[in-house]
Amino acid sequence: MELRTLRYFVAVAEELHFGRAATRLHMSQPPLSRAIRQLETELGGALFDRSSAGVALTPVGTVLLGEARALLARAELARARVAGAAGAAALTVGILGDSTDPRVTRLAAAHRARHPHVEVRVRETDLTDPTCGLRAGPVDVALTRGPFDTAGLTVRDLRADPVGALLRADDPLARRDGLVLADLAGRRWFRFPAGTDPLWQAYWHGGEPREGPVVRAVQECRQAVLWNGTVGVTLLGHDPGEGLAVVPLLDMAPSRVVVAWNRGDTNPLLRSFVRSATAAYRDRSVQ
Repeated sequence: MELRTLRYFVAVAEELHFGRAATRLHMSQPPLSRAIRQLETELGGALFDRSSAGVALTPVGTVLLGEARALLARAELARARVAGAAGAAALTVGILGDSTDPRVTRLAAAHRARHPHVEVRVRETDLTDPTCGLRAGPVDVALTRGPFDTAGLTVRDLRADPVGALLRADDPLARRDGLVLADLAGRRWFRFPAGTDPLWQAYWHGGEPREGPVVRAVQECRQAVLWNGTVGVTLLGHDPGEGLAVVPLLDMAPSRVVVAWNRGDTNPLLRSFVRSATAAYRDRSVQ
């Protein structure tokens, strides 16, 4: 079995959809399907049940998935260690916003355990660049949130977080159990500077152009609400601080935590980081 074929298999097993897996792998679907059929022939058993209802792993496929993940992780670790021995032992990570997320702490510990001699340089950015400097070049990989323009980038979803309206605690709407965006019509919002990624702005502005104070950082968002009575969108699980409240927004899609890197970057340290990030955010024992 080739490592490339195992990567194909893992992508299909995680997506449970050949089309989505092909998109993730940046290839067309026919060669992906051929590679999986060849792997099934080599192993002597079906890896997927294919039906009109979709794709599901067979018992053979379930066993192979665990083994394939372990083999691929081992191969990436070997590449990263060789890169470190060759002197390429540094990785610059861009992080957006709240780096106190417990999963970031878990990820840092896991990466340190795998690569104790790799220097990780962290570049924390404000809310005006959701790519954390990927396009400008200062970082190798970004731990950030979508949505944003993904042209030239590879992006992998890690987690989805519900969001809510950030309000003053004495705002009448703060007494509600839930809100919809229409409840905030006519209110002044905190907003991002002109030139900020349009997809990013549209999401955090509730899909509409807004009027209100311009902010660049999470703390500025909170202060805009506290001092001016403006409103905006924030993560539901975060403590807003004294004098503020967060009410669930029932008609807004969750905020996606993603890991992103420049398409075509083959740095083995980067690939190892992505695998560690995926594992850290898949672990449901960490909230």
